[in-house]
Amino acid sequence: MKLGTFSISLAVKDITASRAFYQKLGFAMVDGDPDQGWLILANGDAKVGLFQDMFESNILTFHPGVRPAGAPAEDHLDIRDMQKQLKHQGMTFVSEADESTSGPASFMLTDPDGNTILVDQHA
Repeated sequence: MKLGTFSISLAVKDITASRAFYQKLGFAMVDGDPDQGWLILANGDAKVGLFQDMFESNILTFHPGVRPAGAPAEDHLDIRDMQKQLKHQGMTFVSEADESTSGPASFMLTDPDGNTILVDQHA
């Protein structure tokens, strides 16, 4: 199963301080609105999402259908089909994609150590 492009979504206390820190590491803003409390930063293929007052903890994020540079990937499995496969394997979901819809959707899982996994399809 191809989960797509990986990024990490960080629950930050001060988005301005976090942005400055990651910019020193060579990350640049590629999306977001600091006034809304979120930014997406990139350094090559590495992406970091900064989210202030949106999440309680950090989240491992996968984007099916998106290549690391942000271009669409045509050879991806729709998120609803992924969800069905994972349900068949006995996985438990924190939240699920509505299987009666098409287009953008997401689901969330928690790994055995309590880490949140978000699979977020944009297309």
